[in-house]
Amino acid sequence: MRKLKVFRVTGEIQKPNLKTSFRKEIVAAKPEHAVEKVYTEIGSKHRVKRFHIKIISVEEVPPDKIENLILKNFVAGEEKVGK
Repeated sequence: MRKLKVFRVTGEIQKPNLKTSFRKEIVAAKPEHAVEKVYTEIGSKHRVKRFHIKIISVEEVPPDKIENLILKNFVAGEEKVGK
């Protein structure tokens, strides 16, 4: 079984009628998978094509620095099961 990590992906949406920045925490095995998940989620919610989404950074987040409470509880529960 792969070890899942939490990644914080920051970027911006650059459409002619919409320019906004975003920061999203994603559970994934690799940074590439986190970026792919961001493309699918943001593209679906905002009806944005991939070339309108610019990824600025992808960083792994340690368990104590996770901001999303649902992900924090998920990771904490995963650590208990793994021990």
